[in-house]
Amino acid sequence: MTEQQVGGAALLLMDYQVGVLTQYAAGAPDALPAAQAAVEAARKAGVPVIHVVVGFRPGAPEVAADHAAFGPLKTAGRLEPGPMLEIHPALRPLDGEVVVTKHRVGAFLGTDLDMILRAQQVRTLVLAGVATSGVVLSTVRYAADADYRLVVLSDACADGDPQVHACLVERVFPRQATVMTAAEYARSLSG
Repeated sequence: MTEQQVGGAALLLMDYQVGVLTQYAAGAPDALPAAQAAVEAARKAGVPVIHVVVGFRPGAPEVAADHAAFGPLKTAGRLEPGPMLEIHPALRPLDGEVVVTKHRVGAFLGTDLDMILRAQQVRTLVLAGVATSGVVLSTVRYAADADYRLVVLSDACADGDPQVHACLVERVFPRQATVMTAAEYARSLSG
C-alpha cells in the first residue's frame, strides 16, 4: 500500500464467524492466521478495524422464505442468534472497534457501513473475508462502484471452492483492487 492509501484506510474483517468459517474455510486453514496477522498489523499501525457480520433477529424476519440463499437456512433454523454466528474468538473486536451487522451477502446493502466509513473519512478499504465468492465479491463490486480504493488480502479470504477463490483473487479482483497477502500488507504498514 502506498502512503496515500494508508491515510483514510480501514481493515474490514467480513464474516469471520464460527459457522461461516466451518462451512466455507475448512479447506483454507491459513486464512484465519492470515486474518490475525492483518488485524495485528492494522491495530499496531492505528488503522481502524471494522468487523462485518451476518446476523438476524430471532426468527429471521429479515429473510423471505423464498430467498434463494438465506430462505433454506431460515427454514432449517440456522439463522438464529447463537454461537455459530459469533465472531471467531481469535478475531474478537477490541473495545471501540465497530461491528456492522448485515442481513445479506454484501457488507453495504441495508447497513450503515458507508455512513461510518464516510464519517471517519475512510477512502481505502482493506478486505479480508469468508467467502471469497460471497461477501468479498459483493463488497468489492459495491465499494468499487462507490469510488472506494480497494485492497483484497488474498490469503485472508477463503471460499468453499478453491478454484473459484483462485479465479477471483487472480483474475477478477485485480480489475478493481490491489491484491496482496496479509504479510505484504503488514510490511506496507511497517515500512
